[in-house]
Amino acid sequence: MKTRYRLLFLGTAVATALSSGVTGAPTHAATGSVPLWVTHVNKYPGGITAGVRAYASNEVAQAQASHAKAALAAGTSSSSTGSLHNVQMDTNSNPPLPQNETNVTVSLDNPNIAVAGSNDYVSGGVTVMYTSDGGNKWGTIRVNPEFAGTRDFCNGGDPWFAYSQRDRAFYFVQLCFFRASPVSEVQLYKSIDNGRSWTPGQQSGLVASNFNYGTGTVDSSIFHDTNQVTVDNHPTRPHYGRIYVTHVKFHMLPTGFSDYCPVQLDYTDDVPTYNPRLTVFQHTKVVPDQPNGPGTGRSANQWARPQVESNGTLDIAYALEDCNSGLDHHFEMQKSTSGGATFLAHPVQIDHPGDFKDNPDLGDLLPPTKFRAPASPGFWFNGATGVLGFDYQNGRDLKKSGANVSFEQSADGGRTWTSMLYISVTSGGQPAPNDQFFPSLTSLADGRWVAIWYDRRNDPKNTKIETFQAISKDGIHWPNQDISTKSWDPNLSFFKSGAFIGDYIGVNASTTRIYPTWADGRTTQIARTGIGNTDIFTNVEVVKN
Repeated sequence: MKTRYRLLFLGTAVATALSSGVTGAPTHAATGSVPLWVTHVNKYPGGITAGVRAYASNEVAQAQASHAKAALAAGTSSSSTGSLHNVQMDTNSNPPLPQNETNVTVSLDNPNIAVAGSNDYVSGGVTVMYTSDGGNKWGTIRVNPEFAGTRDFCNGGDPWFAYSQRDRAFYFVQLCFFRASPVSEVQLYKSIDNGRSWTPGQQSGLVASNFNYGTGTVDSSIFHDTNQVTVDNHPTRPHYGRIYVTHVKFHMLPTGFSDYCPVQLDYTDDVPTYNPRLTVFQHTKVVPDQPNGPGTGRSANQWARPQVESNGTLDIAYALEDCNSGLDHHFEMQKSTSGGATFLAHPVQIDHPGDFKDNPDLGDLLPPTKFRAPASPGFWFNGATGVLGFDYQNGRDLKKSGANVSFEQSADGGRTWTSMLYISVTSGGQPAPNDQFFPSLTSLADGRWVAIWYDRRNDPKNTKIETFQAISKDGIHWPNQDISTKSWDPNLSFFKSGAFIGDYIGVNASTTRIYPTWADGRTTQIARTGIGNTDIFTNVEVVKN
């Protein structure tokens, strides 16, 4: 359904310093009706990701209205125990509000430079954190999305980052949406100073939108969700420097029910630094738009992860997930040897019969905690070995050992995959007790795999969370290491409800350092503020042979 949308060019509402760290509560372009995505979230336990779902909460809206203009405190904090050095990456607001959903990428020109980001419930956009000294100190900047049709700030988040060696630039994507308007966009931001400043919101690259800027109409049946970005950084390949963005397009009926939610690809070869809004994107349907049957539709997807192989092939791994619940049936991969213009006639299934079983809870809850813990996977191309790796939360042994983190790899470009092995294991190689979830994956220059995930094995009550890491030479043996210096209680981490800690965490590595990033509630101050919060932490490790 398409709705006429009156353009309101409110010059006085423009924030010219969106990338300067100045924040304000997002304003919302009202249309007099509840957006379908809000109806969808209120009716169905899964489907649209938790990062978006959180903004349907009155708790979030009220906290932002009260605290979004709070002054920012200076500096960062850190704590260390033994060989570990946990550092808080983000700069706190006052009072502190939650940060979550972390992603990180590194410069391919300087191993000491890295840029990371997270959802920011102070501004409603993204907190960007950057380092130039190998992760000892981090700077913080807040980047707010803006809807150019009205120049209103919108809610953002779902950050995902990439570095372009050709452009010597960092890129990231985030969403733009409202609680009281059906507008939904995916936007691209650019930095040429290693993350210190970014594209202003109104000039962000328009990757995808349900708003037609030519006619002033909005297709309220569409909501764009869960975006990722990667770059072809292989100089000898024909699409060197091409930027690939994936997202999932939810199509919703007037009832809020989503009848299809397929993976989409958007790509471009040029992002003008002076005005990324001039970027022209090409669009490809990775999975066709077609209604899906319960549990069987190929148009029901989530967690699309793009990677580019050394030969320039684009690979996209994703879950076959119901559009209206968090139930995942399988994992698939698509391939493009034409720079994203076309894909295989039939996708490849990654998991084998018996390898994977999803959490049966349709809302992805892992008792006894209240937050959503979906099977969001990690996907990575190992440039040193030419092997693809895929790790994911697995409920196959949920009744025996809780949710575990599994791994499969492919040495032939994803056409065939090894059988599943567990990453989250005890010292004896058995599946770790309690729940493990939110895996992320990368590789080192010598070909070793690196995985991180959230882990509750050390709490007999299966509640408090720590972050674990494993480094593997062969993808078979994964010695586990607890890289947290403190555990934290997720029930106290998100305002008063404790209902959301994100959908993912992230890890990346340069030639000399491993950069894990995760949301961590050890700093929550409920006694002082009455609300819980999480900050973003890392434990940067020098790569050892």
